[in-house]
Amino acid sequence: MAKKDGGDIGPVLAGLLAGMAAQYVMRKALNFAWTKATGEEPPTDVDSPDIGLGQALGWAVMAGVGTEVARVLAVRAARAKLVGRGPKEPKR
Repeated sequence: MAKKDGGDIGPVLAGLLAGMAAQYVMRKALNFAWTKATGEEPPTDVDSPDIGLGQALGWAVMAGVGTEVARVLAVRAARAKLVGRGPKEPKR
């Protein structure tokens, strides 16, 4: 989010775009990996009774965790490039 005091919105937009791109690429990679591992397309409707519970849960966990990890890493990398690494921890 941009700072309320009129801070720079560039890093926010860069983080947003990087996050969206990372989620898209990760979703494609996960679809490919699922198809190679199971020989089937990933489920599109995990709530459907036609999909087994194990398959639905496996896909939900894999897709959810995978895309969120990719998004967090991309946003942090984009913001670090634009604004630096952030505050340094004080030495003890």
